[in-house]
Amino acid sequence: VSGVGYFTDTSGGAFNVTLPSSPSAGNVVAVADYANTWDTNNLTIARNGSNIEGAASDFVCNKEGSTITFVYVDATKGWVVTNTGNSSQAFETKYVTATGGTETTSGDYKIHTFTGPGTFTVSCAGNSAGSSTVDYLVVAGGANGGGDGAGGGGAGGYRESSGTASGSYTVSPLGSGVSALSVTAQGYPIAVGGGGSGEGTPARTGNSGSNSSFSTIISTGGGGGGAGNTPPGAASAGGSGGGSGRQSPRAAGAGNTPPVSPPQGNSGAGSSAFGNQRGGGGGALGPGAEGAPVCAGGNGGGGATSSINATPTVRAGGGGGASTPNSLTGGSGGAGGGGNGGGGGNSTGVAGTVNTGGGGGGGSATSPAPSTVGGAGGSGIVII
Repeated sequence: VSGVGYFTDTSGGAFNVTLPSSPSAGNVVAVADYANTWDTNNLTIARNGSNIEGAASDFVCNKEGSTITFVYVDATKGWVVTNTGNSSQAFETKYVTATGGTETTSGDYKIHTFTGPGTFTVSCAGNSAGSSTVDYLVVAGGANGGGDGAGGGGAGGYRESSGTASGSYTVSPLGSGVSALSVTAQGYPIAVGGGGSGEGTPARTGNSGSNSSFSTIISTGGGGGGAGNTPPGAASAGGSGGGSGRQSPRAAGAGNTPPVSPPQGNSGAGSSAFGNQRGGGGGALGPGAEGAPVCAGGNGGGGATSSINATPTVRAGGGGGASTPNSLTGGSGGAGGGGNGGGGGNSTGVAGTVNTGGGGGGGSATSPAPSTVGGAGGSGIVII
C-alpha cells in the first residue's frame, strides 16, 4: 500500500512484497530488513506490472540490514530508489565462487581442471546480476583395443555445454545449444574415468573405459575393441563403441550408450565380410572406419575440439584397428588422443593419450602365433 513502511522479517524464509498495481506519481513504499537476514533469505520486491529503476524485472534485496524507499515516478522509470541511497545499497552483485582441481584464469573467468578424482566446492552460488551457472566439459576414459588382429577401442563419452556462461569460447557441435549448469553452495564430487587397461591375454576383447561425472552430467567409458580370431570376442558398446576384430563378419560396438542428447559418441566399425577387416573405434564426432584393403586396420573416429581451457584441444578420438600382414600398417588413431593400431609382424596397439579419453589401438597378429595385445585407453578429464 502506498504511504506505508514495512519492516520485513525474513528470518523464517524468503518472501515477496508486492507493489501497488496501478501506482500514481509520488506513491511511496518503504521496506527494512527487520531481522538482518536479507543476505540469507532474500526479500523480493514484486513489480506488479510496473518497471523498477527502469527495468521490467523484480527487485531482490539481499544485503543485510538495509532500508530502502521506493517512489513511483512515471511509466518509464517506474519505482525509483530514494532517500536511503541507490539500489547498490540494497542489492549486491554476486558471482559463482569455487575451489577445486588445478585452477587457472582466462580473462574474467576461472577454470578448474580435474585430471583425477576431486571435489568442486562452491562457496557462493552467485546471482542473476553476476553469474549463477558454470560451463563444463566431461570426457570419460577411452577403451582398450582388442588383441590378436583386433579392433580399436572406442573413445570415452564426450559431453559439454555451449560456453555462453563463460565468455562464448569455442565449443564442438556437441556443445551447441546445451545449457550451462546452475550450482548451489556445496561440494560436487568429481569422477575422472580411467582408460581401459591393456587386456593382457591376446585373443580377447579390450576392456572398456570408466565413467567421468560432474553433478548431473555422466559421460560413459568407451567400449572395448573386438578380439581377433581365437576366440572371436565381440566389440563392446560405450560412450563410443569399439571396432570389430578380424575374420568372419562381426558387428561393431554401438556408441552413445546409454543414449543422451546430444550424443556423447559414435559407433566403431564392423567387419562387413569374411576378409580380415578390423575396424577402428568410434570417436566423439565420427564413427570408426572399416579396414581397407583386406587385412588392413581401419582408422579411429575423430574427436571433438573445445577451448574451455583457453586452448583449442581435440579429445575423444577412437583407436585404430590392427593389420595382419607384415606389409601393412595399422589404422591411425582418431584425432584427439586415439592410439594407432598395431601393424603386421605382431606389434602391440598404441595406448590412447592420457586425459583425452582416446581409445587404444588394436593389437596385430600373424600366423603362426604369437599375437599381441591392444593398447590401453587414455584416461578422461573434467573441466569446469
